[in-house]
Amino acid sequence: MSQENNRPTMTTHGATELGTAETYGPTRRAFHLAVIYVLGAIIGLAMAIPTALYLLIPPKPRGRTGWIDAGDISQLTPGQPVEVSFQESRLDGWKLSTEKKTAWVVKEPDNKIVAFGPLCTHLACPYHWEASEDKFLCPCHGSEFSIDGKVVAGPAPRPLDRYVTKIENNRLQLGELKRSIPA
Repeated sequence: MSQENNRPTMTTHGATELGTAETYGPTRRAFHLAVIYVLGAIIGLAMAIPTALYLLIPPKPRGRTGWIDAGDISQLTPGQPVEVSFQESRLDGWKLSTEKKTAWVVKEPDNKIVAFGPLCTHLACPYHWEASEDKFLCPCHGSEFSIDGKVVAGPAPRPLDRYVTKIENNRLQLGELKRSIPA
C-alpha cells in the first residue's frame, strides 16, 4: 500500500473521505464543551439566585424587639433620680445585636415614673444628677436641667428626651426614646 492511498480525497460534493471509515456522532471535544457549559450555567445560577433575593426582597425592618425591662420600681424613692442600666436587643436587617444602655428614672410624688434618655440635648454629652444642687448637670457645656427634665440654664435647646414607660407587675418597662420638643 502506498502513501498515496492513505490521503483523504475530495468527493464530488466537497466532503473529504478517509478511506472507508466515516466519523459521525458526538466527539470527545463536544462532550467536554457541553459539560463545561452546563457547569458554568449551574455556577452562574448558584450566584445569581442569592443576589437576586438580596436585591429584590427587602430585609426585615430595623427596630426594637419591644418593651425592655428596666427593673423593679419598689426601690425607687420619690424625687430621687436613679440611673438604671439595661440591655437592648435590636434587629438590624438580619443581625440581632444587644447593646448596654442607661436611663435616668425619676419617681414623682404622685408615683408616676419618668425615664429620661442619658444624653444632653445640646451635643449629646452624658449628664449626671447633682444631688447637692438638685438638678441634672452636663459637664461639657454647662447645661442644667430640673428634675422634670426642663432646661434651667446653658446652651441646651430643648428639655431632656423621654422614654415611653409602662409598669407591669411592679417592674418598669421602657419603650421608644421620644425626642422632646423645644419649649
